[in-house]
Amino acid sequence: MKIPFTKLHGAKNDFLVTPAADVPVTDLQQLAIAICNRYTGVGADGWILLDATKGPGALGQSYDATIRIFNSDGSEPEISGNGTRCVALLLMRDSGEDRVRIRTAAGIKEIRIIPGDHDPEFEMNMGDIRILELHAKVQERDAVILDVGNPQCAIPVDDFEFDWRSAGAAIERDPRFPNRTNVSFIRAVDRHTIDVRFWERGAGETNSSGTGSTGAAMAAVARGFAGSPVTVLTPAGPLQLRFDNGVFLTGPAEYIADGSFYYGKIVSS
Repeated sequence: MKIPFTKLHGAKNDFLVTPAADVPVTDLQQLAIAICNRYTGVGADGWILLDATKGPGALGQSYDATIRIFNSDGSEPEISGNGTRCVALLLMRDSGEDRVRIRTAAGIKEIRIIPGDHDPEFEMNMGDIRILELHAKVQERDAVILDVGNPQCAIPVDDFEFDWRSAGAAIERDPRFPNRTNVSFIRAVDRHTIDVRFWERGAGETNSSGTGSTGAAMAAVARGFAGSPVTVLTPAGPLQLRFDNGVFLTGPAEYIADGSFYYGKIVSS
């Protein structure tokens, strides 16, 4: 079976995007695991099925497309900030529009391209971000627990000179998170800058995370050691968050390649 894909990345958080109509199989979890494998598949942090059918949404909001996102372990998160920007790039290329609405499991998200003399950047309205617990203890660590459309646990730290990967894996599966959680470790740099490391539910360590950056920035602002706008320094480069009658995430999206993945027994090409 031949599965077409476009590979893109948002700040080195990479995704494979496939038209939903081109995927006839029902075992999507196993296919996601196979196509995302970096040794025997194409390799990616996640796989996105894209249905470019327009439709009406709740509360009078229309949308231009619908996406389903799968992590590299086959699990299905509600949303990915970086992944949704990558899909927006594809949709804007095909439509010529500078603004799109994408329906996700966390609601309809509006993304617009930022004009200027630079590589394309996209601003995404992240919607309703909720702090569930401002002062929490998780795995004996100080934490902020948030809902960013997906679950987030933000951990303030003084530095990254500890085994934060093992800590992230333990926090992801802490019993207080029955559906697991994304984890970010936040180091304050200055009033408008934080440095962050990410352990993502279902993907492990990632170079960046849109929703993770959103949760980290919101936690930093709520705790009082940062103020809007916030630059989030990730291992892949900076992402920008602003809080202005909403929460807005700005970052890049870039093409990598187009191709086909051969899944299962090949009977024809």
